[in-house]
Amino acid sequence: MRFRVDRDVLAEVVTWVARGLPSRPPVPVLAGVLIEAQDDGTLTLSAFDYEVSARVSVQADVSEAGRVLVLGRLLADISRNLPNRPVDVYTEGNKVAVSCGASRFSLLRMPVEEYPSLPASPQVTGTIAGDVFTQAVAQVSVAADRSDTLPILTGVRVEIADDKVTMLATDRYRLAIREMSWEPAGDSVSAVVLVPARTLSDTAKSLGPSGSVSIALADGSEGDGLVGFEAGQRRTTTRLLDGDYPKVASIFPTTVDTEAIISTGLLIEAVKRVALVAERNTPIRLRFVDGQVGIDAGTGEDAQASEAVECSLTGPDIEIAFNPHYLLDGLGAVSAPFTRMSFTQPGKPAVLSGQQEHDGEPDTSYRYVLMPVRFAS
Repeated sequence: MRFRVDRDVLAEVVTWVARGLPSRPPVPVLAGVLIEAQDDGTLTLSAFDYEVSARVSVQADVSEAGRVLVLGRLLADISRNLPNRPVDVYTEGNKVAVSCGASRFSLLRMPVEEYPSLPASPQVTGTIAGDVFTQAVAQVSVAADRSDTLPILTGVRVEIADDKVTMLATDRYRLAIREMSWEPAGDSVSAVVLVPARTLSDTAKSLGPSGSVSIALADGSEGDGLVGFEAGQRRTTTRLLDGDYPKVASIFPTTVDTEAIISTGLLIEAVKRVALVAERNTPIRLRFVDGQVGIDAGTGEDAQASEAVECSLTGPDIEIAFNPHYLLDGLGAVSAPFTRMSFTQPGKPAVLSGQQEHDGEPDTSYRYVLMPVRFAS
């Protein structure tokens, strides 16, 4: 095998493919990146760890077709640090040479015959705008559980009903839901799947916000238990989580007694400052009164902080406490100049949604439900 490719192109594709390689693979070959060069000038790089697969194709100057397997992370590190000149990659016996200008590396060839076949991606179910997909995944995955106590909560529930997609995640302390439109590939499309949140988040970031993203769900006959994503020449699959996601519709408040509209940026900065004195897992208190919200942390002999931010309030005053980190996650995910906070009682969940103007309507396509924390009176 022998090919020449631009340094930036090689560095980009190797880094993208190798991003999910396991640090401690169950078998040594899973630490490798498979490189396939074809006579038509197509260069394909692949990685697979039995859970997540990644494949990307680019054009290269191929003078000899072939396929080799080399350590992925090492090749990524080398590619990123090469001089800005064309890179020649070719085989020499049991080694793979990487030559760029005056730099030359020799990598050990791994047994390509032992490398597992990548799973076939299911048929495309529909497409969605890349920027919408990226934002939606970021907004929802922030609420997924990061521990393995309940593995099913580490996933994002994705429900597809014709031209509507709903993503939902919860860790029992907060819940995030995002609804959006997409272009289904068929006349009647419906599915409910659980995608690992960490993998979904990495995928959304790596595919980029530009263009469109194709989503492929298994139809039960081929690629069962998989979901595939494709953007441009980048394709990735991941295994779905098994199990029944808890019914969380009851978490959403059915009534609203108090609503506050606040500048998202001002509230984020104030919460960050006040939370500096809050010890780990210690809540901050928010007192909503006419015209402002007072934010406090710390009691007694401990360090204390307080700040007030202007807000518009509708309904009775309310005092409520939140985990500051969970509150900041929600405010950041709202992604709007103003945040509308809706309350029923101090002991009931609050709902955050965004709006573009202070006097505008809330964008309920994204809602972040946050459980309050009990605090001493």
